[in-house]
Amino acid sequence: MNYHDRRRPSHKARAAHLALAASSAAAVLTLAVSLVTANPANAAGAASDVAAALKLRLPKTPIDAINCDVLGPWCEVVSGDTLFYVDEAARYLFVGRLYDMEERRDVTAARLLELNPDLLAAGAARASESAAATKANAPHPAAAERVDLAKLPAEGAVHWGNPNGAKLIVFSDFQCGYCQRLAAELAKTGLHVEERPISIFGNESRAIAEAVICADDPAKALHAAYSGQAPATAKPCKAAKALDANEAFAKANGFAGTPVIVRASDGAVLHGYRDAATLRRFAVGEAGGKQ
Repeated sequence: MNYHDRRRPSHKARAAHLALAASSAAAVLTLAVSLVTANPANAAGAASDVAAALKLRLPKTPIDAINCDVLGPWCEVVSGDTLFYVDEAARYLFVGRLYDMEERRDVTAARLLELNPDLLAAGAARASESAAATKANAPHPAAAERVDLAKLPAEGAVHWGNPNGAKLIVFSDFQCGYCQRLAAELAKTGLHVEERPISIFGNESRAIAEAVICADDPAKALHAAYSGQAPATAKPCKAAKALDANEAFAKANGFAGTPVIVRASDGAVLHGYRDAATLRRFAVGEAGGKQ
């Protein structure tokens, strides 16, 4: 009798052993990921857990920064000059544009512009290799990058800031939080601001805009409106009718949200909130200002 042949496992037995080993390895990996992603105690802890999980699941992807404390259930992940988003368990990954529905703002575009000041606004979502595909997924058509300001009437605007400074034209809504923040930054720039209210948030926004534009001191009324102290509704005035022209101009140029900033010298357009330094560069056409 050949004892060696009796002790040698059959092909079926060896296949079963290999399957068991593979399933055990998968179980160990799953357990490891579960341990590093379960129940984050806080935003910093969540970011650390997500980083560990991504190291296991995307070992070849460089991770430069992770932020889990500003976008609800999503963590923002910076990889080079691109962004993507994952949940706090690092199970689901989202690539594309994230929109703030309350502020009517492309969050991904704004963040990418912070990371890469030379990026053009029209190509903001570079998380995908195809900018055309990204644009196709946006809920609004692409807005104009340059506009003809000759189509705007002289009325319908509030002028404030430095009358001798370079001029920016701002399309805003007094109920827009980012417009309020932008006004605070513009106040630091020494620029001439021509603010043109539009009613992104409906009838209440229009009523505030009319009260501001028809006030005895529109610039003072504008800042009061941003601080939550909108002036009492004024009697209709000629400038109030010009607000319709602001609305029509914004619609014709694809301005789906606020704020929108236009350089008076050439009609170049910048979408969304920017800080004072960026606004100054944009106003005079310096590199890094047109984003």
